[in-house]
Amino acid sequence: MKRIERILVKLVIIHAVLLILCQILLHHFSLFPVLNDLALYEGVTGQSFTNILEIFNPE
Repeated sequence: MKRIERILVKLVIIHAVLLILCQILLHHFSLFPVLNDLALYEGVTGQSFTNILEIFNPE
């Protein structure tokens, strides 16, 4: 049982390291510019805060 637990812990650690490396490659080095354009189009990356009352008060 300990052998299986050690293998699972190693797999979790490897998975976490690969996830962090992929996130760094995708966001920091901009390997996929299409994803950056999509994020800008959706407004995910912007720090724009709109007034909530604009939705209810269309004046």
